[in-house]
Amino acid sequence: MEDQDNIISVRNLHKYYGNNHILKGIELDVRRGELVSIIGRSGCGKTTFLRCLNCLEILDEGTIRIAGITLSRTNHNKIGGEFQRTKKVRLKLPFQTPESESLLDEDFQIKANTVRKRVGMLFQDLNLFPHLTVLDNVIISPKIVKRETTNQAKLRAVQLLEKVGLEKFIDRYPHQLSGGQAQRVAIARALAMNPQVMLYDEPTSALDPELVVEVIEVMKNLHKEGMTQIVVTHAMNFAKNASDYVVYMEEGNIIEIGKPEQIFNNPKDERTKNYIQILSD
Repeated sequence: MEDQDNIISVRNLHKYYGNNHILKGIELDVRRGELVSIIGRSGCGKTTFLRCLNCLEILDEGTIRIAGITLSRTNHNKIGGEFQRTKKVRLKLPFQTPESESLLDEDFQIKANTVRKRVGMLFQDLNLFPHLTVLDNVIISPKIVKRETTNQAKLRAVQLLEKVGLEKFIDRYPHQLSGGQAQRVAIARALAMNPQVMLYDEPTSALDPELVVEVIEVMKNLHKEGMTQIVVTHAMNFAKNASDYVVYMEEGNIIEIGKPEQIFNNPKDERTKNYIQILSD
């Protein structure tokens, strides 16, 4: 019987890009309120895994249970490097090209759209609208997706911008912000949808060291408030000091999961040891 406290439960997750087997049977459980860091070499599948959790990529095989929604695909076979699909509805996924469309049934479409509303994601490139002010960047999704009134959305946006320390910047435009400030706006924008889970793809990779602290502090505060967070990161100090658990991935597999002190000080798997050793050299 599955732990009812698990807000995320992944079983046998596979993802292919053509003949490339990117995710090879991923299994992971995350309990409500946990902050989990995913580490590993570039190209090991970390970002693809996050995008599958948020349905920006559709899993090819396996089951994802996240934020009360179950997504499962088991009804096709891989032949000649491509999946034979029996679904009938064509769904164009957000932020993807026509070549990455998938044939999915209507029920799956509805579930995927619900997941995107319940699971926030912070991208490396932020995707802030350059022609909108900070305030308007935060209120646009609640108004369009949740059909909130402008006043409702503004009230919530101001509260969130206060939470991330940007209440004095609501009338500025993205080009008038530092990198750390822009990251915090993106976090506020994601939080405006009242997500049950937050996903971050290298949230501090493009920031100068002095700005990293600003973003990490917001994430730590969200952790204290009980927000479930998964962070793909190369910031090892953050993974060590802020995470409940650390996941090490390699070549599309989860190699080891453990408390930060175990992963960084006494890893059980030789592949994890080698990676940590490289970081220490």
